[in-house]
Amino acid sequence: MHKIGVIGDKQSVLGFKAVGLDVFGCNSDSEAKNVLKQIANEDYAIIYITESIYNDLKEEINEYNSKRLPAIIPIPSINGSLGIGVSNIKKAVEKAVGADILFGNN
Repeated sequence: MHKIGVIGDKQSVLGFKAVGLDVFGCNSDSEAKNVLKQIANEDYAIIYITESIYNDLKEEINEYNSKRLPAIIPIPSINGSLGIGVSNIKKAVEKAVGADILFGNN
C-alpha cells in the first residue's frame, strides 16, 4: 500500500497529521532535501511539499518528474501561496493541449 507524505516547515504541515498523512517538519532546505530523497525511495506515491521548499528544491524534484512515482505536488504554506501549484498546472495543460486553455494570456 502506498503512503502520502508532507514536507514543509512544522507550522505548515502539522495539521496534515490529523488526517493520517506522514508529516516531515523541516527546519532547513538541506534537511528537506534529505527527507525528500529518503521518502521518495520508500513506498510514497504522493509527496506534498510547501511551495517555499518546493521552489528551493526544484533541481532535486526534477529528478523525479520523469518517474511514475512519487508524484511531488507543491502546496501553500501557512504564509500563503506563491502561485507555484497553479503555474505547474498551467504548464502541464499547455504541454498536453498545445495552448493555454485555462487562463488565456494571464
